[in-house]
Amino acid sequence: MEIISIDISGKFAHFRKFYANNTALSYFIPPRTTIMGMLAAILGKDKNSYYESMASDKLRIGIRVLSPLKKSFHRLNLLKILGSGDFRGKQGRVQTPFEVVTGIRVGADDVKYRIYLSCFEDGKVILNELKFAFQEYNFKYNLTLGTANFSASVSEFHVYDKSQIELKEAGETFLSIHSAICSNKVSEINFEKNKKIFIEEELIPGDFIANNNREVSKMYRVIYSIDDQPIPVKLKGEYYKLTGLKETELITFIE
Repeated sequence: MEIISIDISGKFAHFRKFYANNTALSYFIPPRTTIMGMLAAILGKDKNSYYESMASDKLRIGIRVLSPLKKSFHRLNLLKILGSGDFRGKQGRVQTPFEVVTGIRVGADDVKYRIYLSCFEDGKVILNELKFAFQEYNFKYNLTLGTANFSASVSEFHVYDKSQIELKEAGETFLSIHSAICSNKVSEINFEKNKKIFIEEELIPGDFIANNNREVSKMYRVIYSIDDQPIPVKLKGEYYKLTGLKETELITFIE
């Protein structure tokens, strides 16, 4: 088995919530479907052509927050479109609330994530394509954090070999999990009295039905820390222990 980690960072991020209508609300982390799109852009895949090759039964995806995050609302002056002839601004503009994810100090801090990739047997081809693209820094399109104008960069790339990966079975002890965790795998969270930890729980889209069909087929409820601290939890099932970087990490995939 092989696991790849990619550290990405940028000044701003916006990952629109699937149920947002008039107001552009954002997740703190990119949903699994958004990460699929980011990876597809790097490989230069055609729009809507990668849903099956990157589905959760082929490509395994996990994510960790690497920097403390916050959200803030901004008003965007967008064109007011009432008909097909309004794209030149004839109707003026309308202010639309837009939620942006940033570091705590906007001027000094970046938004940073670590994405973990692995695969099942049917996903080996796409994982090898991604590994080659990151190793050679051969990106077909620019990496972004949600919207096209929120550019991002890769700061670190690492391939864990078999000697650095340990699959473990969770027991009754609390574990410090660094990545986002599916809520149904958590039996208990340890909230220590003298330790602050900021945890979010959200419902995120995970898979689409098929290529060229954007109807969501799977949703995942996940919990994660937004301040770069591992979550002390009792897990149900398996997790991975990764060594080889500066710290030992305990992670799960979103599946």
